[in-house]
Amino acid sequence: MLNSLILVPVVLLLDWLFGEPRKYHPLVGFGRYANKLEVMLNGGKYRFNKGWLAWMLAVIPVTLFTYWLSHIGSEQWQFVVGAICGWLAIGWQSLKQHGLAVMTSLNSKNMDEARLKTSYLVSRDTSALDETELSRATIESVLENGSDAVLAPLFWLIILGAPGVVFYRLCNTLDAMWGYRNARYEQFGKFAARMDDVLNYIPARITALLYTLCAGVKHGAIRSAWRAWQSQGKTWYSPNAGGVMASGAGALRLALGGTAIYHGTAKQRPNLGAGKQPSTDDIGRAIKLLNRSVYCFTGVIIAVLLLGGLYLVTLIN
Repeated sequence: MLNSLILVPVVLLLDWLFGEPRKYHPLVGFGRYANKLEVMLNGGKYRFNKGWLAWMLAVIPVTLFTYWLSHIGSEQWQFVVGAICGWLAIGWQSLKQHGLAVMTSLNSKNMDEARLKTSYLVSRDTSALDETELSRATIESVLENGSDAVLAPLFWLIILGAPGVVFYRLCNTLDAMWGYRNARYEQFGKFAARMDDVLNYIPARITALLYTLCAGVKHGAIRSAWRAWQSQGKTWYSPNAGGVMASGAGALRLALGGTAIYHGTAKQRPNLGAGKQPSTDDIGRAIKLLNRSVYCFTGVIIAVLLLGGLYLVTLIN
């Protein structure tokens, strides 16, 4: 457990220094493999059964390999494997870069470019979105992925080390690929979606709490974040994303949610937060909220390590 706690600042430092690998990222190869499995198995009858079989074929071998790899050497070797797996699993800098790219395009009034860059972040149709809608979509993605791509991987890295963070990241990737409620994926992707819900249950609530605590004292932001989390989070169609996005919307005093177009169909989503409609500058505010939350989480980890160290010193003396 001690090594896993130390891994958190190390992994964040690696991500800050290097970001995501631009070439040969293992998740890209995994995504191609998952696509092939889906093409082979997603058809005919018993799609739910085929979906959990595909999930097992995709996730279990890689997780077992990671477990084997992390246990073939010394504790130092395990630490190195954990650091590399954790770095590859989180997307803190990448998420910020994507958000800032949309913000830059909007500030330069290049709407076509802003719509394209927003489409890298969300699955909804962005081709006809205006500045407010693009800002809303980007902010929602930053808030939700602050849990899915940053804090949740760190949580599972602490709990289960390298195999845990790899297992979580693969499950989350399959949910992003297969977890749609449409004719193609409703049955096939249901197991992947439910597994992702289970794995994100605790991390999502930690993230919502961090967004609330890091909202700031101005204009009652903490109170707004707490109220939105408690009253609106449960109205969202995702049991985990709702609380995360609601607390973030309340912290920023923004109106999020509402209608969005997915795969050509308008989806009426619950309203989240309170206050004004989002604008371009609010993307930067959302990124700052995520940063403060990551710093707060890391600060707690470092405090625990220091207290643990002091306790060991007192025992020795």
